Amino acid sequence: MVERSAGSAAAAMGGQVVSGDPAVMWNGAAIDSRKIEGREIFFALPGERADGHDFVPGALARGAGAVVVHRDLGPAARLGEAACIRVEDTYEALHALTREVRTQVPESLVAITGSAGKTTTKELLAAMLGRRFRTERSPGNLNNLYGFPLSLLNIRDDCAWMVAEMGMSTPGELRQVSLLGRPDAAVFTNVRPAHLENFDNLRAIADAKAELLAGLGQGGLIVANADDPEVLHIVEQHRARCEGSGTRYVLYGMEREDQAPADSRPQVTASSPESLEGRPGHRFVLSAGGDSAEVVFQVHGLYNVENCLAAAACAHTLGVPLAEIAASVADFRAGAMRGEVHRLGGLTLVDDSYNSNPDAAVRALESARRLEARRYVAVLGDMLELGPGAPAFHRAVGDRAAALGFAVVVGVGELAREIVAAAARGGAETLWFEDAEQAADWASRVVSGADLGAGDLVLVKGSRGVGLEVVARMMITEPSAAPDNTVGDVDERQN
Repeated sequence: MVERSAGSAAAAMGGQVVSGDPAVMWNGAAIDSRKIEGREIFFALPGERADGHDFVPGALARGAGAVVVHRDLGPAARLGEAACIRVEDTYEALHALTREVRTQVPESLVAITGSAGKTTTKELLAAMLGRRFRTERSPGNLNNLYGFPLSLLNIRDDCAWMVAEMGMSTPGELRQVSLLGRPDAAVFTNVRPAHLENFDNLRAIADAKAELLAGLGQGGLIVANADDPEVLHIVEQHRARCEGSGTRYVLYGMEREDQAPADSRPQVTASSPESLEGRPGHRFVLSAGGDSAEVVFQVHGLYNVENCLAAAACAHTLGVPLAEIAASVADFRAGAMRGEVHRLGGLTLVDDSYNSNPDAAVRALESARRLEARRYVAVLGDMLELGPGAPAFHRAVGDRAAALGFAVVVGVGELAREIVAAAARGGAETLWFEDAEQAADWASRVVSGADLGAGDLVLVKGSRGVGLEVVARMMITEPSAAPDNTVGDVDERQN
């Protein structure tokens, strides 16, 4: 991990070591005292419900190497061998130290943004680059103005490539994160109707995603989805604004017959995707620069093929051969609650409960429908932060569920009333529950009572705030639905 002295950290943050030895070394960083494992630098950040200064004693007790504060700790503070650094503002100090460390490590950084798929793309790209380089990645959902600094301050000093997802929910946020990270490469997955309560339209979201390029240096690399019009808009705007900057542009997309203009035609493509027999995932041909390789990708959903393609386009451009890319994803599995396919006796559960937006919900429905089943059931929660258009978005999802042949559509949350109303008009049987706990009770009853069973498929999908993972967990732990086979690993947020 990053290792520095308390004195050098104080200088970078414009602070002062007010007690303890400036030569004391810290290793890694934390803003949660419970995450201290020994020698980290702990930042006492102010919060809405708690003040980090109240947790300094706990951080010290767990072995923090240094603490950063903006007020006196009082005579009761027992620093032991740790150093105390006093600054004007601990939040700004966190950013100042991040900027200083970024001038030294990692050697290079690739940043990934998009309305969906960031985390999966990050994990895939880290696996691909890891074939050739000392690679680190931002863990979990540490992708904002708090999380990214922690990610960077906790990487190894010998890191050659750091793969970091960068998220936003308001205008201006991504620009600040990008300026902290100073990426050498930027990957854009897609622009979808998410966080619309903070934006007027899809183009405004695209403009906010384009802020990722604020920190991109001269001669940087942009990897972009040629199948997404708003992502192409980002590329076109950057080309016009930064002509002569030496920026390299690499577009990726699904192979298609229509000939797009040369400057919007993908150079890295996936073609002939076929479902794997008897298990989740697809087989497809990855092509770039006149070379090709067959990829066996054991992750559910064509949208995840697009995520794999985004990572492959970046990795190949940075020097990883296609054959090594294919090998690096052969054993890759879906992240927890991100399209995991569980075989529960004769019942199939697709747990896509981590997050949702209108486009992601439709894609989840379409992908689930590609799996073989006797009957299809969708448990769909509210899609949050969609602004005034939220009811219409929910009705469209209900319409699509019915049109795809989902026999039962279960809505969870107030907005999901619109989903079930539209699905009912389309001929589906419908149920509605106020919250995830009620839906979980229903799931327990229908599984234990054999109302759901052999040959049935259940898709669970909703926004993070709805908490539909409790429905999936109830189904997995129900004794009558003991898992036969689970495909998945741990992953975090989509934004």
